Amino acid sequence: MFSLGISEVQKALSEKADEIQREFVKVCEELDNTGKKLLELRGENAEELRAEQKDLRLRQQELAEEVNLWRSRARQVRQQRGIDGLRTFLTNLLPEVDPPIRSVLKRSIELIDTPEEELAKMTSQEAIVVAQTAAGRLIERARVSYDLRGSDPAERQRAAVEFANRQGMALDEDILAEIEAAIEDQDPLVKEIAILTTIQIYRFRALRSADLLLAHDAVKKLTNINHSAVIPALVEIVEKPRTGYMREGEITEESINARSRMIALLRLVEWHTSEAQKAVQMRRFDTNKQISRAAERALELFPGDWSGPLKGKPTA
Repeated sequence: MFSLGISEVQKALSEKADEIQREFVKVCEELDNTGKKLLELRGENAEELRAEQKDLRLRQQELAEEVNLWRSRARQVRQQRGIDGLRTFLTNLLPEVDPPIRSVLKRSIELIDTPEEELAKMTSQEAIVVAQTAAGRLIERARVSYDLRGSDPAERQRAAVEFANRQGMALDEDILAEIEAAIEDQDPLVKEIAILTTIQIYRFRALRSADLLLAHDAVKKLTNINHSAVIPALVEIVEKPRTGYMREGEITEESINARSRMIALLRLVEWHTSEAQKAVQMRRFDTNKQISRAAERALELFPGDWSGPLKGKPTA
């Protein structure tokens, strides 16, 4: 467990260096474009470009130094002499880092200061938990992993999609219950990944389950989620008519998902965003006459550009 904490620190510092490296590459590209423009201009415009070129070169140098600094810090994690040296190194680094990395460092320092007996017990307990619940692993990653605690929500979205698409995850009620419980977590990033993963699980059920009653229930749950990340899932449901089976009593019959598509369409009207409007516009020509009429009516009621949720519909 302790070595895992150190690996997380090293990974966080390395990814910080990678982030700066990407910015460095962009500056290099801008510098190259500026150089090309200078070959074509003269006079005052050329002077402006030379000033811009100078600034870009300074920024390029600064970024190069920052990349080297963070690469060095990542290497130094495993070069410290003993536990005391490592604790001092990490403690001194705390004021220098962003909040996502700071949380990883604090976690590692806590592990350093944990007595061996308690650490062994924690390791044993964690091994049991990890073996029992994949949802717990995802939630723990959301607490400590730098890639899930960065400013880019795309990493959290990617993790949610990957989790929901793993075999058996989306149809496991216990896993869903554990993920949904994390929506109430005090950590905003844990809360966010729980919401995103819940959306992806219900999306999977809505679009892939042969049981249309289960799929319809999933769509209803999606319409109750007040987070804008649900909009693409609702759009996808509206756009994909499909067949499946519905069981009532002892009778199982083939059916279509028209009811699910209708409530997804109505919720998109309430979201009232440009993405939702485009999806509704496309449904004017839907093969289902009820959906086609509902789309036409919504566009008649709201003819302008859709720029945000309708009043009375709180969203995040």
